[in-house]
Amino acid sequence: MVILRSSDHIDKGQSYSFLHKWLGTGLLTSTGKKWFTHRKMITPTFHFKILDTFVEVFSEKSEILVDKLKEEVGSQSFDIYPYITKCALDIICETAMGTSIYAQDERGSDYVKAVYDMSELTVHRIFRPWLHNDFVYKLTEKGKRHEECLRVLHSFTKRVIQERKAQLEGDLNRSPSTSTDEDSLLGKKKRKAFLDLLLEASIDNVKLTDEELREEVDTFMFEGHDTTSAGMSWALFLLGLHPDVQEKAYEEQKNIFQGSDRSVTMKELNEMKYLERVIKETLRLYPSVPSISRQLHSEAKLGDFTVPAGCSLTLHIYDVHQNPEQFPNPEKFDPDNFLPEKVAKRHPYAYIPFSAGPRNCIGQKFALLEEKTVLSYILRNYEVTSLDKRQDVNLMSELVLRPEKGINVSIKPRNK
Repeated sequence: MVILRSSDHIDKGQSYSFLHKWLGTGLLTSTGKKWFTHRKMITPTFHFKILDTFVEVFSEKSEILVDKLKEEVGSQSFDIYPYITKCALDIICETAMGTSIYAQDERGSDYVKAVYDMSELTVHRIFRPWLHNDFVYKLTEKGKRHEECLRVLHSFTKRVIQERKAQLEGDLNRSPSTSTDEDSLLGKKKRKAFLDLLLEASIDNVKLTDEELREEVDTFMFEGHDTTSAGMSWALFLLGLHPDVQEKAYEEQKNIFQGSDRSVTMKELNEMKYLERVIKETLRLYPSVPSISRQLHSEAKLGDFTVPAGCSLTLHIYDVHQNPEQFPNPEKFDPDNFLPEKVAKRHPYAYIPFSAGPRNCIGQKFALLEEKTVLSYILRNYEVTSLDKRQDVNLMSELVLRPEKGINVSIKPRNK
């Protein structure tokens, strides 16, 4: 709590430096004045009225996912994790850059594969000190693949930025309107991506450079697909183990949609109170980011202990969420842990799946809306059964908390 709420201890730990080649010093990895300025500039792009325009994308990609899952109906077992990941990649690419990569249709495979590989390569390197030296790492097979991934990722992002800039300049030349019509501003007529909003954003008339734009867009791509993929996959795993909870979540969907297959709206997402509790309880048991770290540049007082400057602190979110004083019977999956009356009695830092304090996750509302949408579509179309017990699933605490061998399920179509 002392560290999280502090405005002084905001530097990320040493391990984040291995992401610098890919993400530069975007919002995740930057610090000091650059972080404060960019955070202030980027925060308005997550305004709820702008998020409202993204719900359409969430629905479009969820419909593709539901269609793709038809291939697995009748199979005794399959790993649903890759399906969820590709859907999340489609969503973040369209919302962050305004371009389609067709991850679910196996197109755009070079970019998709590079995003997949970069996370794995980064974790592999972090845990092997002999690969920390750049010169040595570049001589290895994985180091060469890392360089190739960087080339694919950066060239793609740079190309999209140039195209969007040219498009924006063309639009300005064609229609030199000074209208402040809210619908136009918020992309109701023409949906805008985060990149478009960043191109227009400025503080004291200072705009982001092309390199800063690339860093922020790449950061969105990294943070915006891996974490939500894990959250949705773990939610399906737990729902598949608890048919009673799944039935309650499905009944809520039936009450909201009354048998209609229409696209989800923001109003309907806000009505999904029980599904939201399911997601929150999932993130308690399986936080997408299981730990975070901070580098101290000044000493910090933690209870009776003084931690000297120069130390790196790691906060294990996974363990924080298992505190029996805050969550009685902490191992039990119970969405009612997030009933309003229970939340009100709990310490505000007892549940921190999106971190907390000044460096909390800027995209948490985006993530919750996306996860609700995708899970809503799956629940309305399929009954999910998980085929592994919780105690038999090995957890891999990488950049994101993953199951070692995927999420093995079977699905049955709903009777409509």
